[in-house]
Amino acid sequence: MDLGLADRVYVLTGASRGLGFATAEALVADGAKVVISARLPEQVAAAVEALGGPERAVGLTADLTDPGTPRRLVATARERFGRLDGALISVGGPPRGTAAQVTDEQWRESFETVFLGSVRAARTVAAALTDGGAIGLVLSTSARGPVPGLGISNGLRPGLAGVAKDIADEYGPRGVRVFGLLPGRIMTDRNRELLAATGDPERARAEAEASIPLGRFGEPGEFGRVAAFLLSPTAGYVTGVTVPVDGGALRGL
Repeated sequence: MDLGLADRVYVLTGASRGLGFATAEALVADGAKVVISARLPEQVAAAVEALGGPERAVGLTADLTDPGTPRRLVATARERFGRLDGALISVGGPPRGTAAQVTDEQWRESFETVFLGSVRAARTVAAALTDGGAIGLVLSTSARGPVPGLGISNGLRPGLAGVAKDIADEYGPRGVRVFGLLPGRIMTDRNRELLAATGDPERARAEAEASIPLGRFGEPGEFGRVAAFLLSPTAGYVTGVTVPVDGGALRGL
């Protein structure tokens, strides 16, 4: 299937590795160009090289807690590639711990990064897009059901799903689509850390896989290809929804 991505341009945050990088790979493989950002310069440089170098990818060392980051991303896309067609907004997972265990400071820091940083990026990109543009927010299955031991995620991700719906309503008349992606147990560094934190990662993985109808963790590329499709013109009538990529783990219809 031709997704219509040839020479389209997307910005992706938190994209030097994990789900963001997997999405960048899928976009570039189908002919798109990308501007990626992350906090560590060496990881950004390595990701740009892996994506095909400056003809296909540009990297910025940036943090979504900086109010100027979204404007820099938009400006870089236009300056280097001459256009902007959408964005994938992803941030690192917040600290582990139940909602009652985590500290006020952890809540505040996570609000700045996970919530406000994502909202700021989404509204900045939405304002810059024209008809046919698309924005995907990488959330979590915690947007629909609490995940044990991830209280901050359980508190903030549902709110971001609501924000995505609100922005989708506002910018829909301009032809701009906004949606959320709900990754489940995808084998990223984040999930490896969560498994390791249990003290018995092999047992924890087996127990997790037993609760997934497909019986396994997903691969980052499986998420990235779904995200690329939803960002593409081929998914031009999909907006205002959250799409699980979780092997069937969520039990709601």
